[in-house]
Amino acid sequence: MSLIRQGSCSSFSFIFHTHFPNNASSKPLSFLSTSKPFPSFSICATSPTSHSSSSIFLPFLEEPQQQDNPKSQELEKELEEEDDDDEIKDPIVRFFKSRPSTPDPSREGKFSLKKNRRSSWHLAPDIRSLDDPESDSEPEPDGEDILSEAKQQTDSTHEDSTELPESIVGEIVRIAKNLPENSTLGEFLGSYQGRLSEKQCLEVLVLMGKEGLLWGCLYFFEWMRLQEPCLVTPRACSVLFPALGRAGMGDKLMVLFRNLPQSKAFRDVHVYNAAISGLLCSKRYDDAWEVYEAMEANNVQPDHVTCSIIITIMRKTGRRAKDAWEFFERMNRKGVVWSAEVLGAVIKSFCDEGLKNEALIIQSEMEKKGVPSNTIVYNTLMDAYSKSNQIEEVEGLFAEMKVKGLMPTSSTFNILMNAYSRRMQPEIVEKLLQEMQDMGLKPNVKSYTCLISAYGRQKKMSDRAADAFLRMKKVGLKPTSHSYTSLIHAYSVSGWHEKAYTAFENMQKEGLKPSIETYTALLDAFRRVGDTQTLMKIWKLMIREKIEGTRVTFNTLLDGFAKQGQYVEARDVISEFGKIGLQPTVMTYNMLMNAYARGGQHQKLPQLLKEMAALNLKPDSVTYSTMIYAFVRVRDFRRAFYYHKQMVKSGQVPDVKSYEKLRAILDVKAAKRNKRDRSAILGIINSKMGMVKAKRKTKKDEFWKYKTKHRKTPDVAHGGQQ
Repeated sequence: MSLIRQGSCSSFSFIFHTHFPNNASSKPLSFLSTSKPFPSFSICATSPTSHSSSSIFLPFLEEPQQQDNPKSQELEKELEEEDDDDEIKDPIVRFFKSRPSTPDPSREGKFSLKKNRRSSWHLAPDIRSLDDPESDSEPEPDGEDILSEAKQQTDSTHEDSTELPESIVGEIVRIAKNLPENSTLGEFLGSYQGRLSEKQCLEVLVLMGKEGLLWGCLYFFEWMRLQEPCLVTPRACSVLFPALGRAGMGDKLMVLFRNLPQSKAFRDVHVYNAAISGLLCSKRYDDAWEVYEAMEANNVQPDHVTCSIIITIMRKTGRRAKDAWEFFERMNRKGVVWSAEVLGAVIKSFCDEGLKNEALIIQSEMEKKGVPSNTIVYNTLMDAYSKSNQIEEVEGLFAEMKVKGLMPTSSTFNILMNAYSRRMQPEIVEKLLQEMQDMGLKPNVKSYTCLISAYGRQKKMSDRAADAFLRMKKVGLKPTSHSYTSLIHAYSVSGWHEKAYTAFENMQKEGLKPSIETYTALLDAFRRVGDTQTLMKIWKLMIREKIEGTRVTFNTLLDGFAKQGQYVEARDVISEFGKIGLQPTVMTYNMLMNAYARGGQHQKLPQLLKEMAALNLKPDSVTYSTMIYAFVRVRDFRRAFYYHKQMVKSGQVPDVKSYEKLRAILDVKAAKRNKRDRSAILGIINSKMGMVKAKRKTKKDEFWKYKTKHRKTPDVAHGGQQ
């Protein structure tokens, strides 16, 4: 990992400038436009020495060293005053300058790992003896992870209980659970007027939220509002709003928020955080921004939970990492305390945009400023590198995380298993699964799904994938849509289309709705065996269920019909997917050309090439190679040589191995043609020069075809006399 950090640090200024270009409204970055040379900096895997630690984020971020020489101190102060105007314009410099630096952690180094170690890397020392900072497993690195502290603000004082208390609180919850049809909770609460306190009302809301009685919560909240005195408190709003958001009732949440009392007590940051987090869970991002704007209009000071939630909303609405960084810097100017939740939200924004190295730099600088990374931050970084197939970096982060005393969670192991699953290394996934169990972590459905996928990606290993699926059900885990999709894909790769369809039917019997990935895997199973009738049946089922296909689905259907000579159906697929905005690509026409060539319809290929030109699609090396092989197959060498010339002229030459094979075939044909051409040219030259004796033409009589030619034989008798 030291190599990672060094490379990322040295190139950060260039990458940050290219990924975050200045717009009209933003000020130029002074540290990118300055003419002064930057001092060299890097991150090493060793602990800090007597010298000051080298700069990690930017050279200007390093705190000035205190010198014993007073003249040098005065000189440094003068230089700082000269550059103060330039530095203060830089939002990143201003951001880090606003916080005092803290001593470096005792061990901050990253591990330098060898490549291609495969299964030997992860046999790490036993960390069960380390203190577990978290009793519960962390959630997966997603946007909702940063809401853990918001949940603590709303649900911290109440424990889960299956039995209702024998009190007035339990009585009301029982009434809500056993309400008759066409009746509301408020109709049965007349006898409780004046008997409930604000604390008891809060307990009722919490219990009904845990029981899933959201409509009961709404009616009870309305009943609380109508009481004299009013029983609605800011704490009650903080409990109710996230529960409504998790239930997808964001519209009801907004109605309650807009009708809150205008008193100062309800202008509390926890009320606004609860509303924004609930709207985030229900995916009502515009309403969440409206609540935040109301928060600013009412001069409510945001906290770190507000900052983390808003950055997550910005990421989910497609805002760039630069926008998240600018918002982070604005929150810092307002005095928002840095926390692991804010760090996780910022790093997630950078990772989703592919800026993994910058995310690592931010994490290191944050740790120097006294904000330690938690398991969620490491999971986010590991997931980003895993998606880029940089498994060595994932291993390094995993090892560093354990050295720092952070206990890996189920999500951590799932990220590792998913990375090795894509590399088709099921033996490592098995070892990770065992190591996970040895640490006391219980594998979940995603863990087994990674194992099924690892086996299913290889041919002739679908039986092992099916065995992993049965192991998952044996331990009491209910398969999900992704589990069945991985199993169907495993059957598809091995050519077991009947078992794939059986798994699809079992999935529907269990009440699981197939996803578009499930349908695509099933279509691929029958494409491989050439069963076009079942392909059409599955496609019609998708249309009936209103499942919109992706481009992979489009290409799978097209290839399945075209290879079986059903060109009309293939054209129908192009037309139907064009209606939903999926226009044909170069790959689409390559598959059509291949199908036409295999079906003896090579005369259609030039027409398809004209269609590509009409759609502004540039043929690639596969297009030209397909056409060349098609014409060589029917011994039309003139067109084969013509399209080879076009391929070379356009620069679309395939890889070296494929091109050598193609040239070997064309060179043999060219040699034969050149030999015939040479003979013909010599004949023409001899004729022009008079070197060829012209044949005498005589007029044939009407009986010429009945004449017999007598072969001249040597006179044996005369030869004997001689």
